[in-house]
Amino acid sequence: MYSWFRRTLSRSSSSNDNENTQKLETSINSNRDEEFYGVTRQLIEFIKSFNLDTFKNFSIPEEENGGTQTTSSGVRVDLSEWQQQHATIILSKVKELSQLRYMLCPRHMKERQFWRIYFSLVKSYVTEYELQAIRLDKLRKIATENEKVSDTNGIELEMTEAKQSSSSAPT
Repeated sequence: MYSWFRRTLSRSSSSNDNENTQKLETSINSNRDEEFYGVTRQLIEFIKSFNLDTFKNFSIPEEENGGTQTTSSGVRVDLSEWQQQHATIILSKVKELSQLRYMLCPRHMKERQFWRIYFSLVKSYVTEYELQAIRLDKLRKIATENEKVSDTNGIELEMTEAKQSSSSAPT
């Protein structure tokens, strides 16, 4: 009886440990994403100070807006990939911004204008994060190109060696 109880307790604690480990890993990955996309406490506090007038009184020249698309979460596709991810994370983290967007778009302004104003307002908070993401992307592309070149060089070397060995082999 005691051994059954101990096994049962051991199994339940190990499954709880696995669940807790998965939750911790998810939380760590989420925090990394938030930091990568510039979502900091300072930014969140700054965004919480926004109100309808912040957006209505901000002047950005209107641009032509012919049939722009949005993602499934309603974020504009004319934003960069980094900006789209930032916008998605910030909308989920800061409900006040999500509510402002709901009140403003499309009644008072177009979606494009909303995001242009938003990124103008938060520029000093997110620029360094966006630049870092651009640098990392460039480094990845360079690394990928270098891999392709070295793979090609390896194949060419193997082909050259094969030709040499076949030409020097006795017939």
